[in-house]
Amino acid sequence: MHMDSKYNPKEFEDRIYDEWIDNKSFMAKVNPEKEPYTIVLPPPNITGQLHMGHALDQTLQDVLIRWRRLQGYEALWLPGTDHASIATEVRVLKSIEEKEGITKEALGRDEFLKRAWEWRDEYGRIIVNQMKKLGSSCDWDKERFTMDEGCNKAVTEVFIRLYNKGLIYRGNRLINWCPDCMTTLSDAEVEHEEKPGHFYHINYRVKDSDEMLEIATTRPETMIADTGVAVNPKDERYKHLIGKTCILPLVGRELPIIADDYVDLEVGTGALKVTPAHDPNDFEIGIRHNLEQINIFNEDATMNENSGKYQGMDRYACRKEIVKDLEAEGYLVMIKDHAHNVGTCYRCNTVIEPRVSDQWFVKMAPLAGPAMDVVKENILKIVPERFTKVYMHWLENIRDWCISRQLWWGHRIPAFYCESCAEMFVAAEMPDICPKCGGTHFRQDEDVLDTWFSSALWPFSTLGWPDKTPELDYFYPTNVLVTGYDIIFFWVIRMVFSALDEMGEVPFEHVFLHGLVRDAQGRKMSKSLGNGVDPLDIIDQYGADALRFMLATGNSPGNDLKFQIERVESSRNFANKLWNASRFVIMGLEEKDLALTGDEQLTLADKWMLSRLNTVTQDITTSLEKFELGLAANKIYEFTWNEYCDWYIELAKKRLYGEDQTAKQTVQKVLITVLKDILRLLHPFMPFITEEIWAHMPGAGSLLVTDQWPVQDQKWLDANSEKQMELVMEAIKNLRNVRAEMDVVPSRKAKCMIVASDVEIGRQLIENAEYLMTLASCSEVVLIHSKSEVPEDAVSTVVYGAELFLPLADLIDFEKEMERLKKEKSKLESEVERVAKKLSNEGFVKKAPPALIEEEKGKQLKFIEMLNAVNERIEAIAKKL
Repeated sequence: MHMDSKYNPKEFEDRIYDEWIDNKSFMAKVNPEKEPYTIVLPPPNITGQLHMGHALDQTLQDVLIRWRRLQGYEALWLPGTDHASIATEVRVLKSIEEKEGITKEALGRDEFLKRAWEWRDEYGRIIVNQMKKLGSSCDWDKERFTMDEGCNKAVTEVFIRLYNKGLIYRGNRLINWCPDCMTTLSDAEVEHEEKPGHFYHINYRVKDSDEMLEIATTRPETMIADTGVAVNPKDERYKHLIGKTCILPLVGRELPIIADDYVDLEVGTGALKVTPAHDPNDFEIGIRHNLEQINIFNEDATMNENSGKYQGMDRYACRKEIVKDLEAEGYLVMIKDHAHNVGTCYRCNTVIEPRVSDQWFVKMAPLAGPAMDVVKENILKIVPERFTKVYMHWLENIRDWCISRQLWWGHRIPAFYCESCAEMFVAAEMPDICPKCGGTHFRQDEDVLDTWFSSALWPFSTLGWPDKTPELDYFYPTNVLVTGYDIIFFWVIRMVFSALDEMGEVPFEHVFLHGLVRDAQGRKMSKSLGNGVDPLDIIDQYGADALRFMLATGNSPGNDLKFQIERVESSRNFANKLWNASRFVIMGLEEKDLALTGDEQLTLADKWMLSRLNTVTQDITTSLEKFELGLAANKIYEFTWNEYCDWYIELAKKRLYGEDQTAKQTVQKVLITVLKDILRLLHPFMPFITEEIWAHMPGAGSLLVTDQWPVQDQKWLDANSEKQMELVMEAIKNLRNVRAEMDVVPSRKAKCMIVASDVEIGRQLIENAEYLMTLASCSEVVLIHSKSEVPEDAVSTVVYGAELFLPLADLIDFEKEMERLKKEKSKLESEVERVAKKLSNEGFVKKAPPALIEEEKGKQLKFIEMLNAVNERIEAIAKKL
């Protein structure tokens, strides 16, 4: 079978993906004879392009789905994209304004939505095509969009059901407002960051007295909307003022002085200005004490008509002016530096403005309870487990969810108002007649739903719900959600409570959380820092497999990953190593039927290789089951590079090039058997190269479609052969090191003389002398009885139970040899000291299992024996110098 001499992913990656698509290799069907395995793709925004976070997220999902597909599951990876209300509307508006100079309002809702759909059709497919470059094995025939007809039907159904249960309501409450995006935000969409600021200490005069009540605030501009001052009822400083009133500086309004346990005695002055319309905590205090709500901000965060002479000012300009006026009139006590948390919009980073507004809300308390219970009862498992605390903390402290957005792009709220009597109806379609007044003219609510409202239904809406489809019945609930830890609040929790409420069961069994991809310095990748890396550039230069393998090997659940180009290069080198090794094995095949029958005369190397393969196979499978994908990838890397390529192939060459045809056929069988399983184990991580190599196998079809995941076969497990081979390999490595340190050329053969303190070790080395002769450049290997038979000018190396000598008197640089022995002595002395400290540690001896203590004692004896041997050689060499 011909294989190109050089590994070049550009030659086959696109071709192979096109073949998979043409053959519908990723299609999952309802198949009662198979167990389903389902992952729904976290839908990327249609505004976006593939970035390293996407690449990591999708690589991990693809590893899991390809692995399960090979295991024989009916594996569905269901893809889709998100309409992303705010982000898309901003992008479309910017495009229209730049090209045509037309505002949204001038364009009108219908025309704007038409343009938005056109934008989606033109640009919304970009990220999907980029995903295909990465090798994502999604069932593209089942692709969904959060605003397609089926998802819209599901959203409307859920809204109506929740409304009819009393879990959705419209109310005048405090919400988060983005003055730039001009819409409400949920609590999860507000990012808090510490910023430098100030505490402004202001005197409020107590009515009918000369006493001043000093308050401290970070936002003096909101004082115009103050409707009370609160103190803690336990605060002895202010008990005499409770029930009295004070005068609001600059305005003159009387403010009741109230007692409320919320006030922290240690923060500020212990007296709190209460602004119910512009602070979430003040809003709750205001409700408890029936305080007036005064709104002083316009939607763009400028001051409104309730602001008096400050009307029209920007909020920050107003702050400066008010501070100036307070100082001029003698109310300002002092200004202190104070760092505090500021809420910003997760989309545009503008500082949000809390304001009271009529909005739609979901009551969270009845939904949060069941979502916590499924985690407590281990029905829903979060990986890594430490994020369970984050999940629970959010739900324990959750407030009602504001779901209405002042946008046009999105799922429009299914609420209709009679224009004659203002009666409201929640329904899937506009009513024909008002049952209250008989009116026939209605208007629909202008707002759309929060993007995450539709995303919360993703695991079941994508499978056809609310209709009872065969796909929903078969593939739901899904098996695992793979996503970043940064959207636990945005998405994960909302999917859980939505599924429990609508479907009566969790949407997935596991939540597998990964970290963020950061730059080489550990910084978050961002446009402002200019440190982002385009995955497509990496794929173009190194191939998709190299990028995927780098991302997989660097991953551990829940931890961030540093992107380092050196690691991509290392992954590319690994792919090249695999290609060259596979080519060597495949090009030398002479027969098509090379299956192992079990009747072959296997050498120690064969038995070792087959045993290691089956051990590693189980180790990798176990790691994948635990979602330790990085560990699984590292195991297949180490086995392929170090054991198969560097050791077994080298050991096999003598038989491959020999005259014994039976031995040649046997070693070819082992080579091809192990290579096939390597390709199977590696396929989820590096699908393109494994598929391409597989296609060159005798009689092979498609690895993805026709083959299966390897399973450990215990008949090949051979611990004794593994132990023997480890001894031989250690001897070979040590002999090579000795020769390398002495600059002895590999072509120069040397006799190897073995003095064994352990008879069994000596026997094993002699039995496998051919390996030392092949890989350690030994002319012969002999067992001698004592060191007296060793030439004085011999150099040595030590393995456990034996000392190996090479009589190289005429090649030795004795000074270099002494230097090498001193280094080895220092190393062994450190090991002896380390083990001695461990065994003298009472804590270790008390807690460690007896088997572990015996193991450490064995190590101690081994190192002492090796150290004594090295000291003897040092003494001998010293006599030569």
